Amino acid sequence: MSMAVGQDYGYRQRVRLTYDEAVAKVRDTLKEQGFGVLTEIDVAATLKQKLDVDFGRRYIILGACNPNLAHRALSAETELGLLLPCNVIVYEDGDETVVAAVDPHAMLSVVPNDALKEIADEAGRRLRAAIDAVAG
Repeated sequence: MSMAVGQDYGYRQRVRLTYDEAVAKVRDTLKEQGFGVLTEIDVAATLKQKLDVDFGRRYIILGACNPNLAHRALSAETELGLLLPCNVIVYEDGDETVVAAVDPHAMLSVVPNDALKEIADEAGRRLRAAIDAVAG
């Protein structure tokens, strides 16, 4: 059950890990890159509970935050909190597992503040490093 995934707003890797292994490893690699997981949404469980529908795959959304980058970004743009935290997802795609992170540049493209470019660069580097480390 493969699905088309837009390449323009996220960075992803297919990994040779089970879903559970990938979720655990992405938590570790995010921590290594200075991110904490502030929120988590089990999409399948939420849809089952709220709509009584079966989503058909395990899928988690982790809301990751690097406190230093968040502080810098919020200092440059007060309402940037509307776009935080950075979402990282892990989901099953048939027999494979996909790990992906939002592209901070795509997310911040709606904000006309050049001071955020350097912060987005660093956040993107760190998120890509975390995803690449899971793919390992």
